[in-house]
Amino acid sequence: MRPPLESPGDDQSGAPVMNGTAPGSGNQEIAHAPEGLTAEEARRRLEQYGANEPVPTRRWSALRELLGFFTNPLVLILLIAAFTSILLGQHTDAAIVIVIVLVSVTINFIQTYRSQVAAERLQSQVAARATVMRDGSWQEIPRREVVPGDVVRLSAGDLIPADARLLVSKDLYVQQAALTGESIPAEKHATGAENERLVFLGTSVVSGIATALVTVTGAATAFGNIAARLAHRPPETAFERDLRHFGVFITQAVLFLVLLLLLMSIAAHRDPLQSLLFAVALAVGLTPEFLPVITSVTLTNGAVRMARVHVIVKRLASIQNLGSIDVLCCDKTGTLTTGEMTVTQSVDALGNASARPLSLAWLNSRFETGIRSPLDTAILQRESGTAEYSKCDEIPFDFERRRLSVVVEKPGDCRLITKGSPEGILELCLAYEHDGVDVPFNPAVLQQTRQLFEGLEAEGFRVLAVAQRKVDKTGGFTSADEHSLTLAGYLAFSDPPVPDAARVISELRRDGVRVKIISGDSELVARHVATQIGFQDEAPVTGAAIDGMTDAALGHVVENTSVFARVAPAQKTRILLALRARGHTVGFLGDGINDAPSLRAADVGISVASAVDVARDAADIILTKRSLHVLHRGIREGRKAFANVMKYLFMGTSSNFGSMFSMAAASLFLPFLPMLPTQILLNNLLYDLAQISIPSDNVDAGYLKRPHRWNFSLIRSFMIFIGPVSSIYDFLTFYVLLRVFHATEVQFHTGWFVESLATQTLVLFVIRTMDNPLRSRPGKFLAATTSAVAAMALVFPYLPFAGVFGFSTLPLSYLGYVLGATLTYLVLVEIVKRTIFRAHLADL
Repeated sequence: MRPPLESPGDDQSGAPVMNGTAPGSGNQEIAHAPEGLTAEEARRRLEQYGANEPVPTRRWSALRELLGFFTNPLVLILLIAAFTSILLGQHTDAAIVIVIVLVSVTINFIQTYRSQVAAERLQSQVAARATVMRDGSWQEIPRREVVPGDVVRLSAGDLIPADARLLVSKDLYVQQAALTGESIPAEKHATGAENERLVFLGTSVVSGIATALVTVTGAATAFGNIAARLAHRPPETAFERDLRHFGVFITQAVLFLVLLLLLMSIAAHRDPLQSLLFAVALAVGLTPEFLPVITSVTLTNGAVRMARVHVIVKRLASIQNLGSIDVLCCDKTGTLTTGEMTVTQSVDALGNASARPLSLAWLNSRFETGIRSPLDTAILQRESGTAEYSKCDEIPFDFERRRLSVVVEKPGDCRLITKGSPEGILELCLAYEHDGVDVPFNPAVLQQTRQLFEGLEAEGFRVLAVAQRKVDKTGGFTSADEHSLTLAGYLAFSDPPVPDAARVISELRRDGVRVKIISGDSELVARHVATQIGFQDEAPVTGAAIDGMTDAALGHVVENTSVFARVAPAQKTRILLALRARGHTVGFLGDGINDAPSLRAADVGISVASAVDVARDAADIILTKRSLHVLHRGIREGRKAFANVMKYLFMGTSSNFGSMFSMAAASLFLPFLPMLPTQILLNNLLYDLAQISIPSDNVDAGYLKRPHRWNFSLIRSFMIFIGPVSSIYDFLTFYVLLRVFHATEVQFHTGWFVESLATQTLVLFVIRTMDNPLRSRPGKFLAATTSAVAAMALVFPYLPFAGVFGFSTLPLSYLGYVLGATLTYLVLVEIVKRTIFRAHLADL
């Protein structure tokens, strides 16, 4: 076993990068062996240095979560009051309160625990990984398990997993904008100056390959130091923010009502302990304490269902945003087309069949070290190349130049070969190849060759131009050396549309999602493919045109344009931000190195499992199967999850709130408490049991036909108009109990408990749907729990232990009243509900 690695110490605290270096990040000499660390040594170092996380995350703990439920202020007050009751000799009341609290906390904990386990299982499927040498072989491990002393392998598209010193590198370019602010990739050399030998966590490989020795991990890295200073939770989604505002609103209302009630009870000289318990029990009934649990369970259930249809959710809150998408932006290649390129033509500058462009392109693709595109794959499948050439240098691809060059040599011949967009390369060419001879361009031939590649693009072919020139030097090449080229010709590639692309786009449009194509291809190719899959034949807007627009002008253009072509990464981001500024919820599907900014700019960033690390890391949603059909199913699942959360909110702000308000009002004019504290708690527990199945409820097909957003005015309308309907029936019940049945205090408690629980539980069947409740089928679990709780309300007074809770039997004629009151109440709520939905139709 090799000796222990010294602790990073103060000099490796991860100071900010200065001129490309981080103090101490690569200065420490670390012994390493070709076979890498052993698994045992890696485990020891992981314990010593901790997980490789720039900002250490607090791991979820079942015990801490369970104890957290008991720290809820209302729960603490109830437990304190219960123990006070024990001291006063009221053991039965105390036992009932404690049991109800324990049952409620247990239900909350079980639901939360199951959701957390499911969420962590899904997260593990898309966790960032790194390739390290362990026990003599390359292995993929979670990035958080990388330790100092690990030898890591890097290639184009990889996120660098830790601060490291290069051991071997080849044509390595690294994007360091996160640390230095420089947008241009930095070239790195294992044998270069100190700052050229270091790579850092938080940066990514643009092109090239390398192996590196990890020197610092986690919070001690240069990036970790910055991340620690800027550490904060991810920005709230609109859904999270509105839920929080709703919770604050309800809490304020509850506190005001409860404090007022407590003061008036004390002023009326009622028993202080009973008054306190009553006020706290009322607060429990009014507070949507199940909101976090219902939200978590609903979103997790949605995430599990989405995983079954090949959609992995990295952040639960993004599910609602996914369901709210009304504009989806994506490239066409591999999404709307198959992405399986085939070389169909290799022609010279005049359109004559020629193997020369393909042979040169093969050398270019063979020796490039960036991410191989489908075009490269198609080229390498067609041509065996020329074995005697070796590589001297490379000028990586970027979206400004739209080309890539390699320098190759063989005895007596050193040549720069460039392939890329035809219009860009043509500008660099002074001549063209014809019968093995370099012929200078003249205006007529220039026009002819331009018409040639434009004609191919108009037919839907993707076209690459291939050019070359002889060079004298063998290293140190930059983009400035791409000049005075000779055009070898063009390669045309076919990429047929996905067979069901037109159908899926039509289905998305039917469900309120407009698809916009943002392509790097030419406008002719993009337009041809778009018309093939059902888009209107319209001229695409190009990236060059976007550069000349103000933000206001771009906002108008993006609203009315479906196809964008020759778009660079920065222009993609502008398009997405312009759409968001116009009130759209925007999804963006991307998988490339330069898609990360756009994935973060969208409301929902979507990538695929086969994407580069940079794109997967930036995305909120990962598709394990690249398909718009899969994404469409994910959008519908997001809408289901949002619908079920809203059902709980509608319930909590209407029937339940009305019943609790009635209870508070009744306590002011009745000579006794309208319901005992233990009965309120029991009522609330049974009511919560009925709602616990909301996350699994069915959602109306009509609801899934359009995106929905949080609508606080709709929730407020439910509270203002449906809540009082509940109170009207409560006051009617008070009159019937006191004037018709001449109920005693115990009978009043019992009668109202039955009516209150029956009405506020069964109304769930009405509120759960925007449609006719007789036509909308609830989920089996919801139907079972709701019906069971309603039945429990009717039979509870007749159970042997009913007296323990302060209940007595009721006349059967009163149960007849409850049945009639419940039916008419449900009908009236349905009428009010439809009126509310009609009034808010434009906002739905």
